[in-house]
Amino acid sequence: MTGPCFGLSEDQEAYQELARRFTADNIIPVARHHDETMEYPWEVIKKAHAAGLVNTHIPEEYGGPGLGLVEGALISEELAFGCSGIQTAIEANGLAEAPLLVAASHETKMKYLGRMTEEPLVAAYCVTEPGAGSDVASITTRAERKGDKYILNGTKMWITNGGHANWYFVLAKTDPSAKGAKSMTGFVVDGDAPGIIKGKKEKNMGQRCSDTRMITFEDVEVPLENVLGRPGDGFKTAMGAFDITRPLIAAAATGLAQRALTEAAKWAHERKTMGQQIIKHQAVAFMLADMAMAVEASRNLTWKAAWMKDAGKRNSYHASIAKCIASRSAVQNANDAVQIFGGMGFNSESPVEKLYRDAKIFELYEGTSQIQRLIISRFVEDMYKP
Repeated sequence: MTGPCFGLSEDQEAYQELARRFTADNIIPVARHHDETMEYPWEVIKKAHAAGLVNTHIPEEYGGPGLGLVEGALISEELAFGCSGIQTAIEANGLAEAPLLVAASHETKMKYLGRMTEEPLVAAYCVTEPGAGSDVASITTRAERKGDKYILNGTKMWITNGGHANWYFVLAKTDPSAKGAKSMTGFVVDGDAPGIIKGKKEKNMGQRCSDTRMITFEDVEVPLENVLGRPGDGFKTAMGAFDITRPLIAAAATGLAQRALTEAAKWAHERKTMGQQIIKHQAVAFMLADMAMAVEASRNLTWKAAWMKDAGKRNSYHASIAKCIASRSAVQNANDAVQIFGGMGFNSESPVEKLYRDAKIFELYEGTSQIQRLIISRFVEDMYKP
């Protein structure tokens, strides 16, 4: 009888090594520049697209490599090790594409997923609104059917890749009389459709080169064929996408946590106090031990959540656990890395100051850590019913 396997296949190791080399050659050398200037990393995205590191889960029939979620997680971790802001710009494609994988017709997939594999384009996921973040049911964006099209009106906020998207996934209310989730429908909206207004690029604390903006839709016409699934299924489609994307967010958080550990351990070997390397001081050594445990736990939880999805199993519970734990690991490891660097860690010239700023968003986007705990607690309540 064989037990669980924590090893990678040769192909998986090859993708991991490809992403690791790509990060070393193309992301780490420019990460500081993009953080300081907030310049969108188009050149890196183009190179990543050419290397086969973008749109990895698009099926082969639509021109993609059709990789599993485990392979995607391996790639995301390595890219985020170099710069989670650049990784987010790349991975936001996956979030926008996930609802199409969940609910789009063959024709819609061919049209919108197919073009993503042909040239380096980006897409965006439009659900969050100025007054509706975690409370998705409170969105106010409306889509009213008029003959053979819908007329879309509303405003979305904190939209990653919003200023550069070739197309948007948009969640809107289509049935005012329906309650909660049943009132919403998902749409694919072309980025050049008349009536789309792109707000200013937001200046965020971290992941500063990632493009986040307000996107406003004013009487935007959306053809019927761009409805994803059936009217009223939009909430289910949007949430189903998270089973694909939350393990990838967990992987990125793990990458940042690993980078924090790497930089802190290197510094602890170089820095000396009281006549010896600070890694010899138990206070520092134990912090590094905690950081290492956090990385290993996060990575294993991420791999399990990704493997479950690839195996055709429902992974919502494990995806939320992975996302919550890995996000906490990223924030804590970045904090500990700054502490180990001491005063130097508080300086923008250190490699860990950026990690500290970049890490926090992992506990906020794609469902806050509190939302993950809510999801997990509901599973626990059901699992242990008397």
